Amino acid sequence: MRHRLSVVIMLLVLTGVGTYAQKETDSIFIERALRQAPGGAGTLHFARLLMGRPYIAHTLEVNDEEQLVVNTRELDCTTLVENVVALTLCHEQKKMSFADFREVLQRIRYRGGVIDGYPSRLHYFTDWIIDNSRKGIVSEIQQKKAPFTSVQTVSVNYMSRHPQSYKALKAHPQYVSVIAGQEKLLTGQKFRFIPKSEIRNSKLLRSVIHDGDILAITTSKAGLDIAHLGFAVWRKDGLHLLNASQIHHKVVEEPMTFRKYLSKHPAHTGVRVIRLNN
Repeated sequence: MRHRLSVVIMLLVLTGVGTYAQKETDSIFIERALRQAPGGAGTLHFARLLMGRPYIAHTLEVNDEEQLVVNTRELDCTTLVENVVALTLCHEQKKMSFADFREVLQRIRYRGGVIDGYPSRLHYFTDWIIDNSRKGIVSEIQQKKAPFTSVQTVSVNYMSRHPQSYKALKAHPQYVSVIAGQEKLLTGQKFRFIPKSEIRNSKLLRSVIHDGDILAITTSKAGLDIAHLGFAVWRKDGLHLLNASQIHHKVVEEPMTFRKYLSKHPAHTGVRVIRLNN
């Protein structure tokens, strides 16, 4: 097995694919995780395999030209979600190889599953939800009744207004107008969400949010749609968040309840709920 994995890695390097942030340890971990997963393993099973791994921002911003980056050793909130979703889909579809994982990860991360420069990556999570809903991978849970008592009107422009904060936009200023066009398409779209005042340990919320759902935290910060991501974990005391935490510097299940977590962040307004399609 190790010999075959080494050959795979060597071929990827020789063809210029994943020249950074992809090590043999990633392929070994992924294939072992898929091979050893019990039947019916879902997002929480795979997310918990990544617990304790360090939080590192900007792990995808490493190549001069856009390439698929595989890095299960260092995670931020988005790459945690993407890696876990890719592992879960591979398991459900009985795809067991590292090449299978790469194919699924690319399909999740890029618009239409096609890498075509930096703007083809799904940067805003609203865009990610829309595109992966079109692909049949996820569904956003929304209802015109409690607890979905608030409506988010998306207004995004952060990337195009702060290009200096993004390595690729500094290197390729021509991308800024492309990103601005994508922001324009997202702006004005409306989505129902659960305000943080409605997050409580109730029978209603337990019926709406399931273990392993993706929790996308909405924000009042100008120019952004989603502030943070993680997975829903229900305990006796209520809902908790499994996430790549900048506060804890690693992937953790938050010891505090999700309600308390949201209360500590004034700009967090509530949560949108996204579920993998079986």
